[in-house]
Amino acid sequence: MNIDFIFKIAAIGIIVAVLSLVLSRSGREEQAMMTTLAGLIVVLMMLVQQISQLFGTIESLFGF
Repeated sequence: MNIDFIFKIAAIGIIVAVLSLVLSRSGREEQAMMTTLAGLIVVLMMLVQQISQLFGTIESLFGF
């Protein structure tokens, strides 16, 4: 895993937190929740890709 990947996740977290805070303060709690959910889905998709790459590396290492 590359350190850039961790920085990308942190950047997404910061952006989502700021957007959620701004939307909550303006009285749009539904959009704030959707923004948080969208950020979570993006990060989970990134993690799934990394886990898939890990399993591919393990498979090639052991020759399955």
